[in-house]
Amino acid sequence: QVQLLESGGGLVQAGGSLRLSCTVSGLNFVDSSMGWFRQAPGKEREGVSCVDWTGSSTYYTNSVKGRFTISKDNTNNTLYLHMNSLKPEDTGMYYCVKVQTMIGGHNCHPSKTWGQGTQVTVSS
Repeated sequence: QVQLLESGGGLVQAGGSLRLSCTVSGLNFVDSSMGWFRQAPGKEREGVSCVDWTGSSTYYTNSVKGRFTISKDNTNNTLYLHMNSLKPEDTGMYYCVKVQTMIGGHNCHPSKTWGQGTQVTVSS
């Protein structure tokens, strides 16, 4: 059974930091490209950041470039998202996702394998 378990969300003031973690089991994590997607109330779901299976290629949506860093720990089957200089517009439910396709640093498409999500709320 595939499980993607997110943690690390919470309430933080603007300018603060959070680190999201996703512990993965039931799939070949080493050979999997992974990513973080988010959905804010009333908005469409968007890809925040993805990393390919080698860890050498990453994608970031424009609004988080320079503030967020994605990393993949193959030893512990864990995906991370380090979020700095958080803004109120970063508020949303963040999901750990197995990536279906990834085109270099330009695009990232999710598979049907998603975690349950962790809530991030940034107050102004």
